[in-house]
Amino acid sequence: MTAGTTRASDSETIWRRDLEDEGAILGLAADVAALAGPGDLVTLSGGLGAGKTAFARALIRMLTGEDDIEVPSPAFTLMQIYEGLNFPIVHADFYRIETPRELTELGFEEACDGALVLVEWPERAGGFLDPSRLDIELQLDQAKGLGFRAVTLTGTGSFAARLARAKAVHELLEHSGWSGAERIFMQGDASARSYERLVKAGGETAILMISPPRPDGPPVRYGKSYSAIAKLAEDIRPFIAVGKGLRAQGLSAPEILAFDLDAGLAVIEDLGGDPVTSETGVIEERYAVALAALAHLHGASLSDTLPVTDDETYRIPVYDVDALSIEAELLLDWYLPSIACVQVASGAKATFVNLWRHSVQNILAARPTWTLRDYHSPNLIWLAGREGIARMGIIDFQDCVLGHPAYDVVSLLQDARVDVPQDMELRLLSYYARLRREADASFDTAGFARAYAILGAQRATKILGIFARLDERDQKPQYLVHLPRVERYLAKNLGHPALAELKFWYEEYLQPIFSAAP
Repeated sequence: MTAGTTRASDSETIWRRDLEDEGAILGLAADVAALAGPGDLVTLSGGLGAGKTAFARALIRMLTGEDDIEVPSPAFTLMQIYEGLNFPIVHADFYRIETPRELTELGFEEACDGALVLVEWPERAGGFLDPSRLDIELQLDQAKGLGFRAVTLTGTGSFAARLARAKAVHELLEHSGWSGAERIFMQGDASARSYERLVKAGGETAILMISPPRPDGPPVRYGKSYSAIAKLAEDIRPFIAVGKGLRAQGLSAPEILAFDLDAGLAVIEDLGGDPVTSETGVIEERYAVALAALAHLHGASLSDTLPVTDDETYRIPVYDVDALSIEAELLLDWYLPSIACVQVASGAKATFVNLWRHSVQNILAARPTWTLRDYHSPNLIWLAGREGIARMGIIDFQDCVLGHPAYDVVSLLQDARVDVPQDMELRLLSYYARLRREADASFDTAGFARAYAILGAQRATKILGIFARLDERDQKPQYLVHLPRVERYLAKNLGHPALAELKFWYEEYLQPIFSAAP
């Protein structure tokens, strides 16, 4: 049983939990293991026999991966150090400490560097310990049972938000029937979202999606932030709404099993991990099914307003000139200075922006469709057990906008993460066009090809900026390996006559990408 969270201030979160027996300590330790990391301080309070060392033992065993490791009370040694799977763990007991100065003499601060620190009897240290911490107070209540404990978790400083999220996750899993599932961290993407695979004892699985509300950045233009101008999702609502919309169209977006809109959490269907690529590259049959799914969607009559809940709707934003052009500007802001080492004068930057605004303006008159925006191999899953277009699982669509159908087609056929041979690209593009013509004899093949080149160049320009930003700002250099591929796509698309003026600009400031193009 868990009581509500209360906040004493903006930097404090309190979570009260009841542990019915000794076994419940393991569940509490698992929650804290998912919450704490190197550099964190966890203090353990409560009287003698309350279970502080039992909790520390359970947590240390989880973090070391050794279920039978000896974890004695450090009451006499004062401090024990363990090598965890990912970081060291310091377990200290201050019961015999007379003055905080003794901790300095003990070398406590040096031992704690880069470690997760667990401290029993923290009150003995006075003001020596960092006030930003997670405090766990355990109190026995034998009137409610021999092993019953009332637990109060208090997160202060940086721990306040983390504890609030942990409580929200705990409650969502409890209410949705997944509280006893094993939680396995999954490698995330380039965004702030994170994922865990939930595995029940019987083998049933689901995915926990953690997508906290996006903090609004500083105003960059028109008094709006970049994310607002680029029409990026601010919270989990678009994912819920668009996912429902895709499934209503017969596409395989994950079913939403449970969600918490305010916390940005959802338990969703696990579509598995069978990719649309192999070690040797693109699997053409699977890309063809992905294109058939797009052709089906692009030919449908789609609403711009979708339900989130019975009482709330979400309106899909328009992928307008401002959004498309500010994305292209990422090249100016990140790729040119940090990767190409090119400085561009303000006048040349203004020319770049104006040329892009003019180029994309000419294609916005086409009937818009749902543009999923990241429709490429990392976000597509092959579902062999399903039929037709339902064989293509789609997992990333929260930034969906109303835009030109060519955007998602070029996103797939000029995949930033894998080489798509040019002959295969042309075959698949022709296949998509044939599907569209079969459904609608008025489909404008030439106009689509023109938009394909323009939006392909825009997307490649944006991605170069994003990958450079991931390296420079976010310390994620692993995306740089994809730059040569994206540069080749960009050079190829700029060869279209509709982009002649823009090509002159790129040739002046980014000539090397043309030299490297096949």
